[in-house]
Amino acid sequence: MTDRRLSVAPMMGVTDRDGRAFLRCLTGRTLLYSEMIVAEALLHGDRRRLLAFDRDQHPIALQIAGARPERLAEAARIAEGWGYDEINLNIGCPSRRVRDGRFGACLMAEPALVAECVHAIAAAVSLPVTVKCRLGIDDMDEDEALPAFIAPVAAAGCASFAIHARKAWLKGLSPKQNRQLPPLRHDIVHAAKRRWPELEIVVNGGIGDLAAATAQRAYVDGAMIGRAAWRTPYILAAADRTVYASRRAVPTRRAAAEAYIPHIERRLAEGVPLRRLTRPMAGLYQGRAGARAWRRAVCGEVARPGAGIAVVKQALRRAEGD
Repeated sequence: MTDRRLSVAPMMGVTDRDGRAFLRCLTGRTLLYSEMIVAEALLHGDRRRLLAFDRDQHPIALQIAGARPERLAEAARIAEGWGYDEINLNIGCPSRRVRDGRFGACLMAEPALVAECVHAIAAAVSLPVTVKCRLGIDDMDEDEALPAFIAPVAAAGCASFAIHARKAWLKGLSPKQNRQLPPLRHDIVHAAKRRWPELEIVVNGGIGDLAAATAQRAYVDGAMIGRAAWRTPYILAAADRTVYASRRAVPTRRAAAEAYIPHIERRLAEGVPLRRLTRPMAGLYQGRAGARAWRRAVCGEVARPGAGIAVVKQALRRAEGD
């Protein structure tokens, strides 16, 4: 059974294969999500590029997007074959491209269709099927919209919802603004848990560290950390002990970076650019002396002609004051 007490939100350009590999050097137990992948891409695209992951990345969920039940079901079957632990349906992305494709947050207005999609996916795979959604969209009343969405989707077979505690404004706000401007309403998510105690409810939005995530457990079943895991990834280093009572030693920043270096070397041999591989490490020293120099090295110096893994090792020695 998937433990969703703590998870890192699916984020484009962040929770890709390499981003997840680095996060696993900080926490072995936190649930990780893939980037959002459109079902059509899985059906017709390069599946190895989209789905391959290192086996030590478990537990790992695949987030898919779409609005055609039969296509989503087939995409889920493919993902199950690749070894994912969960299928998550995106009903929260507010981008115009996603909206124009008739999937993501706009489907908050079509709960019956979402229920069909969930039912089709659940019938196709043996994995848990979960949904990540918003409180509502545009002029919807959040207090009414979220219950009206959850009820039919839960009846269709979804027992776990990750809820971004903001409304999405599809008209007039960018995706970035939609992560910041609509007011957070954790209280509505908490009310959903009280109304459906049999469902698993995970709250997302404004959760910036482990203390905030732990505090949410008084009201819901789990918390999902988003951008904070990208900007300040070291906040996850104590997750195994704090959230899961693991005896695993809390890794130092240096230990996490050194544990990630073999992954960099393997992926370099596959032809992946160094800059792409070091990008997940950019925030490792955030808040510490030398953080700016570290970011400059792993985001800039690594892009210079001839740069190799030695640049990363030298930056680490500087960051640690060696």
